[in-house]
Amino acid sequence: MIVACNSSPLISLARAGQLDLLRQLFGQIHIADEVREEVVVRGAGRPAAEAVRAAEWIERHPATPAEEMLRLRSQHALGGGELATVRLARSLRADLAIIDERAARRLAQADGLAVMGCVGLLETGFLRGRVPDLRRSYQEILAQGIRIDRQILNRSLAACGLPSL
Repeated sequence: MIVACNSSPLISLARAGQLDLLRQLFGQIHIADEVREEVVVRGAGRPAAEAVRAAEWIERHPATPAEEMLRLRSQHALGGGELATVRLARSLRADLAIIDERAARRLAQADGLAVMGCVGLLETGFLRGRVPDLRRSYQEILAQGIRIDRQILNRSLAACGLPSL
């Protein structure tokens, strides 16, 4: 399975101590250099930076050419990481794009890409026995200051037959 991933899921999962879930579920993921720049370089000293840098199962891909990035930015009000992730997923003919941001998800879906976010990953991990306590994982994400709507988390918990937060 070919999977492209954006910055925010990497950061959220790393901060919640769940980054390895990506490897467990998919074996390898692909990131654009723009995503690596956001997480590892600009995020230096933050919890996710070292975890992502050290993950040998994350494959980097060259940055989007400047002219193409300018064109994409003129067409879509998204950040460089989101645009590069959608572009990478398209070019790899990825089976899945892992993106949290709503507008970027819509763009990827409009291109026919399957999309999943951090909540979907944790829920899938729980259903496959890789995340032993989904509720606790969601509590950790919130404790880390990651902004995810509690209603989304509670719907996920309800779908898994678990009590709300």
